[in-house]
Amino acid sequence: MIPSWHQAPVPVELLIFDLDGTLIESKWDIATAVNLTLAELKLPVRTEEEIFGFVGDGIKRLLRLAVGEDDQEERYEEALRVFRGHYLDHCLDRTRFYPGVEAALQHFALKQKAVATNKSLEYTKKILDGLGSHHFAYVVGGDDGYGLKPDPGMLIKIMEALRVTKDRTVLIGDSTNDIDAGHNAGIKVCAVGYGMGNREKMAACQPDWFIERPEELMDLLA
Repeated sequence: MIPSWHQAPVPVELLIFDLDGTLIESKWDIATAVNLTLAELKLPVRTEEEIFGFVGDGIKRLLRLAVGEDDQEERYEEALRVFRGHYLDHCLDRTRFYPGVEAALQHFALKQKAVATNKSLEYTKKILDGLGSHHFAYVVGGDDGYGLKPDPGMLIKIMEALRVTKDRTVLIGDSTNDIDAGHNAGIKVCAVGYGMGNREKMAACQPDWFIERPEELMDLLA
């Protein structure tokens, strides 16, 4: 649903953001780390477009697809270990907040903001520490034990921790996993069109709003 700018802004107390493809443009550094890993393991490297298509379900799933699901479990475990070193070394080479994100975060300075990502917390914290972790009151990663989106567990944990009700919470994300997680948690969802998600698939999941620039949140939410 495309927001109508004639409607009054929706009052919220908590904005929960996805990370990759929503807050940050990170695909280049992910692709670099994946191909460094494949090369070190003497496996065929992938095109960047292939790797971009693997992003969204967490690093473990991404590496299974990149290594090849038919490969041995030992090779996959080794890939996880090798990737960790390469990604920690390169996760801030080119990764930045998307244009407009910083302005939106500052606009909502008096609102509680959180991050819910399928990415491991170790990588998430390093990236946010480098870009601006002070914006966020709470951060949950995919290895925190609350399930991966579209499971609503991490969203429910954030609302409980920050003591905000569902009707005052909005999730902002760029994938069907985000939209479905928001629906499963019983909160409103704003899909973004500038990230890595498939627009048609996101629209089919019926988010409450669909925006093309982070700044549009300023008119949408109050």
